[in-house]
Amino acid sequence: MNLLIHYFVCISLFGCNTQSAPKQEQITQTNQIKKLTDTIIKTDIDETLIHFASVGDMMLGTNFPDQSTLPPDASALLKPTDSILQSVDISFGNAEGTFLNEGGISKGSGPNVYNFRQPEAYAGILKNAGFDFLSIANNHVYDFGAQALLNTMRVLESNGLKYAGTPESPFAIIEKNGVKIGLVAFAPHSGCINLNDLKSCIKLVKEINEKVDILMVSFHAGAEGAGATHVPRKHEFFYDQDRGDVYEFAHAAIDAGADVVIGHGPHVPRAMELYKSRLIAYSLGNFCTYAKFNLKGVSGLAPLLTYKLNGKGAFVEGRIHSFKQIGEGGPIPDETNASAKLIKELSITDFPESPLKIDDSGFIQVK
Repeated sequence: MNLLIHYFVCISLFGCNTQSAPKQEQITQTNQIKKLTDTIIKTDIDETLIHFASVGDMMLGTNFPDQSTLPPDASALLKPTDSILQSVDISFGNAEGTFLNEGGISKGSGPNVYNFRQPEAYAGILKNAGFDFLSIANNHVYDFGAQALLNTMRVLESNGLKYAGTPESPFAIIEKNGVKIGLVAFAPHSGCINLNDLKSCIKLVKEINEKVDILMVSFHAGAEGAGATHVPRKHEFFYDQDRGDVYEFAHAAIDAGADVVIGHGPHVPRAMELYKSRLIAYSLGNFCTYAKFNLKGVSGLAPLLTYKLNGKGAFVEGRIHSFKQIGEGGPIPDETNASAKLIKELSITDFPESPLKIDDSGFIQVK
């Protein structure tokens, strides 16, 4: 591309006897060359493929209320998946909870109250595993108050991790292969950009879309548990809290300019859909959640989604890599491909109109 542009510029400057050409002719010639070079640059970006990896919830262990819920070696938890995470251009996941060695103000206690305070060194584990983008928009980002949130942001920044999801940091941008990729993250929880304020969400998506070539939108929403695998296309409630209408939200985000929408929060995998050539994954479930999460049945499935988008953000192809969590947690390969098979079944059932085809091995393509 650069040689071709250089060729045309050289012609315009030194060829065709431009010194004797009329002024208007020179202007016309210059404009034609500019139009051609702009077209070459645009075509080059459009044909660029960006390879992504996305996962759901991650909480590598909490030091609250004591050290008993920390893994023996947290750095080993993601080893079975880091070759995939490191092989792509951009890797994304949801960071559940805060990064704080000690202190903070706990949000409370009770049979259904969980407080996640990850040691600060665990952020470096995520970086070393291959993660680039993190969502911090979830129901645990404020587990230990404003101090912990600010410390979480500081720790992520010090480890070179880009994050989004709070009013203090609503978006993040990374440039890869000459393509600007943005992340905006939402959740219907305190301290997050409120997913249920759809008008404001759409406004933000439109604003950030103007700054980037490809825009990823993440949401942490929907009901939770083994009974929440289906997308109901209406508002979902959990413990009397409005957890949003993820179907309406995802479609509105794409209408506003999003190129891929990645969901998490139900703690189980959900269907995938192709809408206006844009990929929606309604929930990628639990991925690496040590000790504090229910990992029985479908809650123990840990899909790792890889996919390629072109320079315009349109879906090209993808793959569901099936992992599972057993015992206290941490993803390990699942030779039965249970994640891929479940997501395939849910996608056919929940979105029969979608032109997305998933086979039992997890390969995803457009019909």
